[in-house]
Amino acid sequence: MNTLTRKLAALLALAICCGALSAKPAPWWRWNSKIDPASTACAQTSPGEGWERGYGPYQDARCEKLLVTR
Repeated sequence: MNTLTRKLAALLALAICCGALSAKPAPWWRWNSKIDPASTACAQTSPGEGWERGYGPYQDARCEKLLVTR
């Protein structure tokens, strides 16, 4: 391996590590059932076809703490 290849490999490894350090968890959303309007779920992704995204985003899995975005 020549020096240029080693420098590029080190730079790539550093970029990957920096990206991982700044990663944040996905927000939680309150999902409303299309079939039963009284049913809701709190999830990061859609529970399925019969659900539509409602209010959010939230910080927690209980959909209690709203996530403040700037």
